[in-house]
Amino acid sequence: MTVLERLRQLFPGASRRSLKQWLESGRVTVGGRVVRDGRAPIDASQTVALGGRPRPEFPSSLRLVHEDDALIVIDKPAGLLTIGTGIRERERTVYRLLWDYLAAQKPPRRPFIVHRLDRETSGLLVVAKSPAAKRRLQSQFEARTVERVYLAIVEGHVQADQGTLRSTLAQDRALRVRPSRAGKEALTDYRVLGHRAHTTALELTLGTGRRHQIRVQLAALGHPVVGDPLHSRDWQGRLRLHARRLGFVHPVTGTPVSFESAPPAGWV
Repeated sequence: MTVLERLRQLFPGASRRSLKQWLESGRVTVGGRVVRDGRAPIDASQTVALGGRPRPEFPSSLRLVHEDDALIVIDKPAGLLTIGTGIRERERTVYRLLWDYLAAQKPPRRPFIVHRLDRETSGLLVVAKSPAAKRRLQSQFEARTVERVYLAIVEGHVQADQGTLRSTLAQDRALRVRPSRAGKEALTDYRVLGHRAHTTALELTLGTGRRHQIRVQLAALGHPVVGDPLHSRDWQGRLRLHARRLGFVHPVTGTPVSFESAPPAGWV
């Protein structure tokens, strides 16, 4: 007798498709060991059992930093969109990867995007699991109470050890962000972490969260982020911008939480 034949005896009402899915998902055990091949032979003394649904695997291209019933904090790699629009929605994005992961949970959930990182920016993102959690988190972003700290490697030698970048930014019809008197206020505090021959390492804390804020302000300062295809002279490498720290008040417990992420290997 095979494992599949025993399963048919134990679960006569189950379809062939269900039996196959149970085997493929690792729910079937023989003598306490997982068996995925329904053709495997067994004898009458061996116990065949069906276990509960296995916990869905987290997407391998993302790093899970924290997960609870209200939210997920992930470490996004460079080269991955947070969410797409229109035809780009079908691309592999953080949203799509988390949708598949949460839909497989019991009960099924779905992701709610709270904020975004540029495709080429790596680092921390918080994603809500409910509309209520999304609203509470976004209200904190709007109130500018969320701690958002980035690391950047910029071109040249930044002279001042620390300072504040203050400007007004506007987005044109081609979605390019530029300094403009008619734009919205953008604030970024920075401090120098160290110098190399032709670059400077900076820590940057956002006062506002405008699109491309850090990249545009540093370019206007004369020190574009290394690898920035819009502003850097050396744009062929990866963008050296990483979301290092993310702190906020938990939308359900009301407790302040903070998360850290080291830049990718070989980043500096």
